Amino acid sequence: MYSLETDESREVYRILRDLTKQLSVYAPLLKVYHDILGEYDFIRGKAKLAVDVNGHFPLLVDRAQVHLVDAYHPLLYLYNKKNQKPTIPTRIELNDKNRILVISGPNAGGKTVTMKTVGLLQLMLQSGLLVPVHPTSEMGIYKQLMIHIGDTQSLEFELSTYSSHLKNMKHFVENANGRTLFFIDELGSGSDPNLGGAFAEVIVEEMVKKHAQGIITTHYLNLKVMAGKTPGILNGAMAFDEKNLLPLYKLNIGKPGSSYTFSIAERIGLEKRLIDRARQLVDNDHFRLDKLLNRTEQDLQQLEKKDKTLNQQLKENEKLKKEMEFTLDKEKHRQQVELLKHQNKVSEDRILYLKDMERKLKQIVNDWKRAAHSDDKKELMKQLQILLFRQQQEQASEKVKKKVTSKYEEIGGDIVPGIKVLLKKSHKVGEVMELKGRKVVVKVGLMPITVDASDLSIVIEKPEDEKSRN
Repeated sequence: MYSLETDESREVYRILRDLTKQLSVYAPLLKVYHDILGEYDFIRGKAKLAVDVNGHFPLLVDRAQVHLVDAYHPLLYLYNKKNQKPTIPTRIELNDKNRILVISGPNAGGKTVTMKTVGLLQLMLQSGLLVPVHPTSEMGIYKQLMIHIGDTQSLEFELSTYSSHLKNMKHFVENANGRTLFFIDELGSGSDPNLGGAFAEVIVEEMVKKHAQGIITTHYLNLKVMAGKTPGILNGAMAFDEKNLLPLYKLNIGKPGSSYTFSIAERIGLEKRLIDRARQLVDNDHFRLDKLLNRTEQDLQQLEKKDKTLNQQLKENEKLKKEMEFTLDKEKHRQQVELLKHQNKVSEDRILYLKDMERKLKQIVNDWKRAAHSDDKKELMKQLQILLFRQQQEQASEKVKKKVTSKYEEIGGDIVPGIKVLLKKSHKVGEVMELKGRKVVVKVGLMPITVDASDLSIVIEKPEDEKSRN
Protein backbone atom coordinates (compact mmCIF):
# COMPACT_ATOMS: atom_id res chain seq x y z
CA MET A 1 0.00 0.00 0.00
CA TYR A 2 2.79 2.39 0.93
CA SER A 3 4.57 1.64 -2.37
CA LEU A 4 1.48 2.54 -4.39
CA GLU A 5 1.07 5.91 -2.59
CA THR A 6 4.73 6.70 -3.23
CA ASP A 7 4.39 5.83 -6.89
CA GLU A 8 1.29 8.00 -7.14
CA SER A 9 3.10 10.96 -5.55
CA ARG A 10 6.05 10.55 -7.91
CA GLU A 11 3.72 10.45 -10.89
CA VAL A 12 2.01 13.68 -9.76
CA TYR A 13 5.39 15.44 -9.40
CA ARG A 14 6.44 14.16 -12.83
CA ILE A 15 3.30 15.53 -14.45
CA LEU A 16 3.76 18.90 -12.73
CA ARG A 17 7.38 19.06 -13.85
CA ASP A 18 6.41 18.35 -17.43
CA LEU A 19 3.66 21.00 -17.33
CA THR A 20 6.04 23.53 -15.81
CA LYS A 21 8.64 22.71 -18.48
CA GLN A 22 6.08 23.27 -21.23
CA LEU A 23 4.84 26.55 -19.73
CA SER A 24 8.28 27.90 -18.83
CA VAL A 25 8.71 29.35 -22.33
CA TYR A 26 5.71 31.58 -21.59
CA ALA A 27 7.04 32.78 -18.24
CA PRO A 28 7.56 36.46 -19.24
CA LEU A 29 4.04 36.69 -20.71
CA LEU A 30 2.49 34.99 -17.65
CA LYS A 31 4.31 37.45 -15.39
CA VAL A 32 2.85 40.39 -17.35
CA TYR A 33 -0.64 38.87 -17.06
CA HIS A 34 -0.12 38.37 -13.35
CA ASP A 35 0.91 42.02 -12.90
CA ILE A 36 -2.08 43.24 -14.94
CA LEU A 37 -4.50 41.11 -12.91
CA GLY A 38 -2.96 42.46 -9.70
CA GLU A 39 -3.36 46.03 -10.94
CA TYR A 40 -7.01 45.49 -11.86
CA ASP A 41 -7.66 43.75 -8.54
CA PHE A 42 -6.11 46.73 -6.72
CA ILE A 43 -8.26 49.22 -8.69
CA ARG A 44 -11.38 47.14 -8.01
CA GLY A 45 -10.52 47.05 -4.31
CA LYS A 46 -10.18 50.86 -4.20
CA ALA A 47 -13.49 51.26 -6.03
CA LYS A 48 -15.30 48.90 -3.63
CA LEU A 49 -13.90 50.79 -0.64
CA ALA A 50 -15.00 54.12 -2.17
CA VAL A 51 -18.54 52.78 -2.63
CA ASP A 52 -18.66 51.43 0.93
CA VAL A 53 -17.51 54.69 2.54
CA ASN A 54 -19.37 56.96 0.06
CA GLY A 55 -16.02 58.31 -1.15
CA HIS A 56 -15.55 61.35 -3.42
CA PHE A 57 -12.66 63.03 -5.17
CA PRO A 58 -12.16 66.48 -3.60
CA LEU A 59 -10.69 69.45 -5.42
CA LEU A 60 -6.89 69.17 -5.38
CA VAL A 61 -5.02 72.45 -4.82
CA ASP A 62 -1.33 73.17 -5.35
CA ARG A 63 -0.71 74.45 -1.83
CA ALA A 64 -0.71 73.22 1.75
CA GLN A 65 -4.38 73.36 2.65
CA VAL A 66 -7.13 71.27 4.21
CA HIS A 67 -10.75 72.30 3.72
CA LEU A 68 -12.99 69.39 4.66
CA VAL A 69 -16.77 69.64 4.29
CA ASP A 70 -18.91 66.88 5.84
CA ALA A 71 -15.89 64.64 6.46
CA TYR A 72 -16.30 61.19 8.04
CA HIS A 73 -13.83 58.84 9.70
CA PRO A 74 -14.02 55.92 7.22
CA LEU A 75 -13.76 53.12 9.79
CA LEU A 76 -16.24 54.78 12.15
CA TYR A 77 -18.58 55.35 9.20
CA LEU A 78 -18.43 51.67 8.21
CA TYR A 79 -18.95 50.54 11.82
CA ASN A 80 -21.98 52.80 12.34
CA LYS A 81 -23.35 51.88 8.92
CA LYS A 82 -23.18 48.20 9.85
CA ASN A 83 -24.97 48.86 13.16
CA GLN A 84 -27.44 51.31 11.55
CA LYS A 85 -26.24 54.25 13.63
CA PRO A 86 -25.77 57.84 12.43
CA THR A 87 -22.26 59.24 12.02
CA ILE A 88 -21.78 62.94 12.73
CA PRO A 89 -19.62 64.65 10.06
CA THR A 90 -16.99 67.27 10.82
CA ARG A 91 -15.92 70.45 9.05
CA ILE A 92 -12.30 71.64 9.38
CA GLU A 93 -10.17 74.15 7.52
CA LEU A 94 -6.39 74.65 7.81
CA ASN A 95 -4.56 77.14 5.60
CA ASP A 96 -1.85 79.83 5.66
CA LYS A 97 -4.00 82.09 7.84
CA ASN A 98 -5.29 79.48 10.31
CA ARG A 99 -2.50 76.93 10.55
CA ILE A 100 -3.01 75.15 13.88
CA LEU A 101 -6.25 74.00 15.47
CA VAL A 102 -6.24 73.38 19.24
CA ILE A 103 -9.15 71.09 20.14
CA SER A 104 -10.30 70.90 23.76
CA GLY A 105 -13.30 69.35 25.45
CA PRO A 106 -14.29 66.39 27.63
CA ASN A 107 -12.74 62.95 27.52
CA ALA A 108 -14.55 60.53 25.20
CA GLY A 109 -16.00 63.58 23.45
CA GLY A 110 -14.44 62.89 20.04
CA LYS A 111 -11.26 65.02 20.07
CA THR A 112 -8.90 62.21 19.02
CA VAL A 113 -11.40 60.77 16.51
CA THR A 114 -11.75 64.20 14.88
CA MET A 115 -7.98 64.54 14.64
CA LYS A 116 -7.58 61.00 13.28
CA THR A 117 -10.28 61.72 10.69
CA VAL A 118 -8.21 64.51 9.14
CA GLY A 119 -4.98 62.52 9.23
CA LEU A 120 -6.49 59.33 7.82
CA LEU A 121 -8.28 61.17 5.00
CA GLN A 122 -5.06 62.96 4.05
CA LEU A 123 -3.16 59.66 3.96
CA MET A 124 -5.94 58.04 1.90
CA LEU A 125 -5.92 60.89 -0.62
CA GLN A 126 -2.14 60.82 -1.01
CA SER A 127 -2.38 57.04 -1.48
CA GLY A 128 -4.77 57.45 -4.41
CA LEU A 129 -8.01 56.58 -2.60
CA LEU A 130 -11.33 58.39 -2.72
CA VAL A 131 -12.28 59.88 0.64
CA PRO A 132 -15.64 60.25 2.48
CA VAL A 133 -16.06 64.02 2.16
CA HIS A 134 -18.38 66.37 0.28
CA PRO A 135 -17.19 66.94 -3.33
CA THR A 136 -16.75 70.68 -2.62
CA SER A 137 -13.92 69.91 -0.17
CA GLU A 138 -10.40 71.11 -1.03
CA MET A 139 -7.23 69.22 -0.14
CA GLY A 140 -3.57 69.91 -0.86
CA ILE A 141 -0.57 67.58 -0.95
CA TYR A 142 1.86 67.57 2.01
CA LYS A 143 5.47 66.37 1.87
CA GLN A 144 5.50 65.37 5.53
CA LEU A 145 2.87 63.94 7.87
CA MET A 146 3.97 63.82 11.52
CA ILE A 147 1.79 61.94 14.00
CA HIS A 148 2.06 61.56 17.76
CA ILE A 149 -0.92 59.70 19.18
CA GLY A 150 -1.07 57.43 22.21
CA ASP A 151 1.44 56.25 24.80
CA THR A 152 4.89 55.67 23.23
CA GLN A 153 6.84 54.67 26.34
CA SER A 154 9.47 51.96 25.77
CA LEU A 155 11.23 49.62 28.21
CA GLU A 156 13.77 48.71 25.52
CA PHE A 157 14.97 52.29 25.12
CA GLU A 158 14.33 53.26 28.76
CA LEU A 159 11.82 55.92 27.78
CA SER A 160 8.96 57.06 30.02
CA THR A 161 5.72 58.41 28.59
CA TYR A 162 6.81 62.02 28.87
CA SER A 163 10.38 61.30 27.69
CA SER A 164 9.15 59.62 24.51
CA HIS A 165 6.68 62.50 24.11
CA LEU A 166 9.48 65.09 24.25
CA LYS A 167 11.64 63.03 21.89
CA ASN A 168 8.90 63.10 19.26
CA MET A 169 8.32 66.82 19.83
CA LYS A 170 12.05 67.40 19.27
CA HIS A 171 11.77 65.65 15.90
CA PHE A 172 8.69 67.71 15.01
CA VAL A 173 10.32 71.04 15.83
CA GLU A 174 13.57 70.21 14.01
CA ASN A 175 12.02 68.88 10.78
CA ALA A 176 8.71 70.70 10.32
CA ASN A 177 8.22 73.18 7.47
CA GLY A 178 5.48 74.83 5.41
CA ARG A 179 4.61 71.51 3.74
CA THR A 180 4.15 69.62 7.03
CA LEU A 181 0.86 68.39 8.44
CA PHE A 182 1.15 67.23 12.07
CA PHE A 183 -1.13 65.67 14.66
CA ILE A 184 -0.41 65.68 18.41
CA ASP A 185 -2.76 64.02 20.89
CA GLU A 186 -2.74 65.45 24.44
CA LEU A 187 0.24 67.77 23.98
CA GLY A 188 2.23 68.13 27.22
CA SER A 189 0.57 65.19 29.00
CA GLY A 190 2.54 62.85 31.25
CA SER A 191 4.20 65.57 33.32
CA ASP A 192 3.42 68.21 35.93
CA PRO A 193 0.53 70.28 34.52
CA ASN A 194 2.28 73.61 35.00
CA LEU A 195 5.62 72.44 33.56
CA GLY A 196 4.06 70.32 30.84
CA GLY A 197 1.78 73.19 29.88
CA ALA A 198 4.76 75.54 29.58
CA PHE A 199 6.67 73.11 27.31
CA ALA A 200 3.50 72.57 25.25
CA GLU A 201 3.18 76.32 24.72
CA VAL A 202 6.81 76.59 23.58
CA ILE A 203 6.37 73.70 21.12
CA VAL A 204 3.23 75.26 19.62
CA GLU A 205 5.09 78.58 19.20
CA GLU A 206 7.86 76.82 17.29
CA MET A 207 5.43 74.97 15.02
CA VAL A 208 3.77 78.30 14.21
CA LYS A 209 7.15 79.81 13.33
CA LYS A 210 7.86 76.82 11.05
CA HIS A 211 4.57 77.57 9.19
CA ALA A 212 3.51 73.95 9.73
CA GLN A 213 -0.16 73.06 9.80
CA GLY A 214 -1.72 70.65 12.24
CA ILE A 215 -4.18 69.69 14.95
CA ILE A 216 -3.50 69.44 18.69
CA THR A 217 -5.78 68.05 21.39
CA THR A 218 -5.32 69.26 24.95
CA HIS A 219 -6.87 69.91 28.36
CA TYR A 220 -4.38 72.67 29.27
CA LEU A 221 -5.95 76.06 29.93
CA ASN A 222 -2.78 77.94 28.96
CA LEU A 223 -2.92 76.44 25.45
CA LYS A 224 -6.58 77.49 25.12
CA VAL A 225 -5.66 81.04 26.17
CA MET A 226 -2.66 81.04 23.82
CA ALA A 227 -4.82 79.89 20.88
CA GLY A 228 -7.25 82.72 21.59
CA LYS A 229 -4.63 85.46 21.29
CA THR A 230 -1.98 84.11 18.88
CA PRO A 231 -2.40 84.72 15.12
CA GLY A 232 -2.42 81.50 13.12
CA ILE A 233 -3.88 79.38 15.95
CA LEU A 234 -7.56 78.55 16.34
CA ASN A 235 -9.51 77.18 19.27
CA GLY A 236 -11.96 74.34 18.75
CA ALA A 237 -14.25 72.59 21.20
CA MET A 238 -16.11 69.29 21.21
CA ALA A 239 -19.73 69.99 22.15
CA PHE A 240 -21.10 68.44 25.35
CA ASP A 241 -24.66 68.27 26.67
CA GLU A 242 -24.15 69.19 30.32
CA LYS A 243 -27.85 68.73 31.12
CA ASN A 244 -27.90 65.08 30.05
CA LEU A 245 -24.13 64.62 30.62
CA LEU A 246 -23.60 63.23 27.11
CA PRO A 247 -21.00 64.10 24.43
CA LEU A 248 -22.43 65.41 21.15
CA TYR A 249 -19.36 64.52 18.98
CA LYS A 250 -19.63 67.86 17.19
CA LEU A 251 -16.69 70.21 16.65
CA ASN A 252 -17.30 73.94 17.18
CA ILE A 253 -14.57 76.17 15.74
CA GLY A 254 -13.62 79.51 17.28
CA LYS A 255 -13.86 78.95 21.02
CA PRO A 256 -12.20 76.71 23.64
CA GLY A 257 -14.07 73.94 25.40
CA SER A 258 -14.29 72.81 29.00
CA SER A 259 -13.07 69.39 30.10
CA TYR A 260 -16.29 68.96 32.11
CA THR A 261 -14.26 67.20 34.78
CA PHE A 262 -16.84 67.56 37.53
CA SER A 263 -19.78 66.85 35.20
CA ILE A 264 -18.22 63.58 34.06
CA ALA A 265 -17.48 62.66 37.68
CA GLU A 266 -21.17 63.17 38.46
CA ARG A 267 -22.10 61.12 35.40
CA ILE A 268 -20.16 58.05 36.53
CA GLY A 269 -21.69 58.31 40.02
CA LEU A 270 -18.79 59.54 42.14
CA GLU A 271 -19.86 60.61 45.63
CA LYS A 272 -20.99 64.23 45.85
CA ARG A 273 -18.82 64.96 48.89
CA LEU A 274 -15.71 63.90 46.95
CA ILE A 275 -16.67 66.11 44.02
CA ASP A 276 -17.33 69.07 46.33
CA ARG A 277 -14.00 68.51 48.07
CA ALA A 278 -12.22 68.46 44.70
CA ARG A 279 -13.90 71.74 43.77
CA GLN A 280 -12.57 73.31 46.98
CA LEU A 281 -9.03 72.20 46.19
CA VAL A 282 -9.10 73.69 42.68
CA ASP A 283 -7.72 77.18 42.27
CA ASN A 284 -10.63 79.67 42.28
CA ASP A 285 -9.57 81.46 39.08
CA HIS A 286 -9.08 78.13 37.31
CA PHE A 287 -12.50 76.89 38.45
CA ARG A 288 -14.24 80.12 37.47
CA LEU A 289 -12.67 79.99 33.99
CA ASP A 290 -13.71 76.36 33.50
CA LYS A 291 -17.22 77.20 34.71
CA LEU A 292 -17.34 80.16 32.34
CA LEU A 293 -16.35 77.87 29.46
CA ASN A 294 -19.12 75.47 30.48
CA ARG A 295 -21.73 78.22 30.52
CA THR A 296 -20.49 79.73 27.25
CA GLU A 297 -20.65 76.38 25.49
CA GLN A 298 -24.17 75.64 26.75
CA ASP A 299 -25.32 79.15 25.75
CA LEU A 300 -23.85 78.59 22.30
CA GLN A 301 -25.75 75.31 21.95
CA GLN A 302 -28.98 77.07 22.91
CA LEU A 303 -28.28 79.81 20.36
CA GLU A 304 -27.61 77.20 17.68
CA LYS A 305 -30.93 75.49 18.46
CA LYS A 306 -32.78 78.81 18.32
CA ASP A 307 -30.98 79.72 15.10
CA LYS A 308 -31.94 76.36 13.59
CA THR A 309 -35.58 76.84 14.66
CA LEU A 310 -35.58 80.41 13.29
CA ASN A 311 -34.15 79.28 9.94
CA GLN A 312 -36.78 76.55 9.74
CA GLN A 313 -39.55 79.05 10.45
CA LEU A 314 -38.13 81.45 7.86
CA LYS A 315 -38.15 78.65 5.29
CA GLU A 316 -41.75 77.79 6.18
CA ASN A 317 -42.73 81.47 5.92
CA GLU A 318 -41.02 81.72 2.55
CA LYS A 319 -42.88 78.63 1.39
CA LEU A 320 -46.21 80.05 2.60
CA LYS A 321 -45.40 83.36 0.91
CA LYS A 322 -44.78 81.62 -2.41
CA GLU A 323 -47.98 79.59 -2.05
CA MET A 324 -49.94 82.79 -1.27
CA GLU A 325 -48.42 84.60 -4.25
CA PHE A 326 -49.25 81.64 -6.46
CA THR A 327 -52.85 81.59 -5.17
CA LEU A 328 -53.22 85.36 -5.68
CA ASP A 329 -51.80 85.14 -9.20
CA LYS A 330 -54.15 82.25 -9.95
CA GLU A 331 -57.15 84.20 -8.62
CA LYS A 332 -56.13 87.30 -10.55
CA HIS A 333 -55.80 85.23 -13.70
CA ARG A 334 -59.23 83.67 -13.09
CA GLN A 335 -60.81 87.11 -12.68
CA GLN A 336 -59.18 88.33 -15.89
CA VAL A 337 -60.47 85.25 -17.73
CA GLU A 338 -63.98 85.83 -16.38
CA LEU A 339 -63.81 89.50 -17.40
CA LEU A 340 -62.72 88.57 -20.92
CA LYS A 341 -65.48 85.98 -21.13
CA HIS A 342 -68.04 88.59 -20.07
CA GLN A 343 -66.67 91.13 -22.56
CA ASN A 344 -66.67 88.54 -25.32
CA LYS A 345 -70.27 87.56 -24.48
CA VAL A 346 -71.37 91.22 -24.60
CA SER A 347 -69.57 91.63 -27.94
CA GLU A 348 -71.18 88.47 -29.34
CA ASP A 349 -74.64 89.59 -28.22
CA ARG A 350 -74.05 93.01 -29.75
CA ILE A 351 -72.93 91.48 -33.05
CA LEU A 352 -75.97 89.19 -33.15
CA TYR A 353 -78.23 92.16 -32.40
CA LEU A 354 -76.65 94.27 -35.17
CA LYS A 355 -76.91 91.42 -37.66
CA ASP A 356 -80.59 90.95 -36.80
CA MET A 357 -81.07 94.70 -37.15
CA GLU A 358 -79.31 94.72 -40.51
CA ARG A 359 -81.45 91.83 -41.76
CA LYS A 360 -84.70 93.57 -40.72
CA LEU A 361 -83.65 96.89 -42.29
CA LYS A 362 -82.79 95.12 -45.56
CA GLN A 363 -86.18 93.43 -45.48
CA ILE A 364 -87.94 96.78 -44.94
CA VAL A 365 -85.95 98.34 -47.81
CA ASN A 366 -86.83 95.45 -50.15
CA ASP A 367 -90.51 95.65 -49.14
CA TRP A 368 -90.43 99.42 -49.72
CA LYS A 369 -89.18 98.90 -53.26
CA ARG A 370 -91.89 96.34 -53.98
CA ALA A 371 -94.71 98.36 -52.32
CA ALA A 372 -97.10 99.86 -54.86
CA HIS A 373 -99.74 101.54 -52.66
CA SER A 374 -99.24 104.29 -50.18
CA ASP A 375 -100.95 102.28 -47.47
CA ASP A 376 -98.27 99.60 -47.76
CA LYS A 377 -95.54 102.24 -47.51
CA LYS A 378 -97.18 103.72 -44.41
CA GLU A 379 -97.15 100.26 -42.84
CA LEU A 380 -93.44 99.88 -43.63
CA MET A 381 -92.63 103.31 -42.12
CA LYS A 382 -94.53 102.29 -39.00
CA GLN A 383 -92.44 99.07 -38.73
CA LEU A 384 -89.23 101.10 -39.22
CA GLN A 385 -90.19 103.54 -36.46
CA ILE A 386 -90.97 100.65 -34.10
CA LEU A 387 -87.60 99.01 -34.90
CA LEU A 388 -85.57 102.22 -34.35
CA PHE A 389 -87.50 103.10 -31.19
CA ARG A 390 -86.82 99.61 -29.79
CA GLN A 391 -83.11 100.08 -30.50
CA GLN A 392 -83.03 103.40 -28.67
CA GLN A 393 -85.04 101.90 -25.83
CA GLU A 394 -82.65 98.94 -25.54
CA GLN A 395 -79.61 101.25 -25.56
CA ALA A 396 -81.17 103.39 -22.83
CA SER A 397 -82.08 100.27 -20.88
CA GLU A 398 -78.48 99.00 -21.18
CA LYS A 399 -77.12 102.30 -19.81
CA VAL A 400 -79.51 102.16 -16.86
CA LYS A 401 -78.53 98.54 -16.24
CA LYS A 402 -74.81 99.39 -16.21
CA LYS A 403 -75.42 102.30 -13.85
CA VAL A 404 -77.37 100.11 -11.43
CA THR A 405 -74.80 97.28 -11.64
CA SER A 406 -71.99 99.70 -10.78
CA LYS A 407 -73.81 100.85 -7.61
CA TYR A 408 -75.58 97.68 -6.43
CA GLU A 409 -74.76 94.01 -6.08
CA GLU A 410 -77.35 91.23 -6.30
CA ILE A 411 -77.54 88.83 -3.34
CA GLY A 412 -79.75 85.91 -2.38
CA GLY A 413 -82.31 85.72 0.40
CA ASP A 414 -85.98 86.21 1.18
CA ILE A 415 -87.88 89.37 0.28
CA VAL A 416 -88.99 91.19 3.44
CA PRO A 417 -90.18 94.78 4.10
CA GLY A 418 -87.42 97.36 4.39
CA ILE A 419 -84.85 95.78 2.00
CA LYS A 420 -83.81 97.12 -1.37
CA VAL A 421 -84.79 95.25 -4.53
CA LEU A 422 -84.07 95.55 -8.26
CA LEU A 423 -86.92 95.57 -10.76
CA LYS A 424 -85.59 93.29 -13.47
CA LYS A 425 -87.62 94.74 -16.33
CA SER A 426 -87.05 98.47 -15.71
CA HIS A 427 -83.65 98.11 -13.96
CA LYS A 428 -84.78 100.43 -11.17
CA VAL A 429 -84.04 100.04 -7.46
CA GLY A 430 -86.70 100.49 -4.83
CA GLU A 431 -87.57 99.66 -1.23
CA VAL A 432 -90.02 96.92 -0.25
CA MET A 433 -93.01 98.35 1.66
CA GLU A 434 -95.24 95.28 2.13
CA LEU A 435 -96.00 91.80 0.84
CA LYS A 436 -99.40 90.80 -0.63
CA GLY A 437 -99.21 87.08 -1.32
CA ARG A 438 -97.15 86.67 -4.54
CA LYS A 439 -97.28 90.43 -5.08
CA VAL A 440 -94.89 92.95 -3.55
CA VAL A 441 -95.44 96.67 -3.01
CA VAL A 442 -92.21 98.49 -3.88
CA LYS A 443 -91.57 102.20 -3.38
CA VAL A 444 -89.61 103.54 -6.38
CA GLY A 445 -88.79 107.19 -5.82
CA LEU A 446 -91.98 108.64 -4.32
CA MET A 447 -94.42 106.28 -6.02
CA PRO A 448 -95.35 102.79 -4.70
CA ILE A 449 -95.97 100.14 -7.36
CA THR A 450 -97.12 96.54 -7.12
CA VAL A 451 -95.06 93.85 -8.98
CA ASP A 452 -94.63 90.05 -8.98
CA ALA A 453 -92.03 88.70 -6.58
CA SER A 454 -90.41 86.77 -9.47
CA ASP A 455 -89.57 90.09 -11.18
CA LEU A 456 -87.48 91.26 -8.21
CA SER A 457 -83.88 90.66 -7.07
CA ILE A 458 -82.54 91.57 -3.64
CA VAL A 459 -79.58 94.00 -3.84
CA ILE A 460 -77.16 95.77 -1.51
CA GLU A 461 -75.17 98.92 -2.15
CA LYS A 462 -71.50 98.34 -3.02
CA PRO A 463 -68.69 99.98 -0.96
CA GLU A 464 -67.29 103.27 -2.24
CA ASP A 465 -63.93 101.76 -3.34
CA GLU A 466 -65.71 99.19 -5.55
CA LYS A 467 -67.93 101.94 -7.02
CA SER A 468 -64.85 103.96 -7.95
CA ARG A 469 -63.25 100.97 -9.64
CA ASN A 470 -66.38 100.31 -11.66
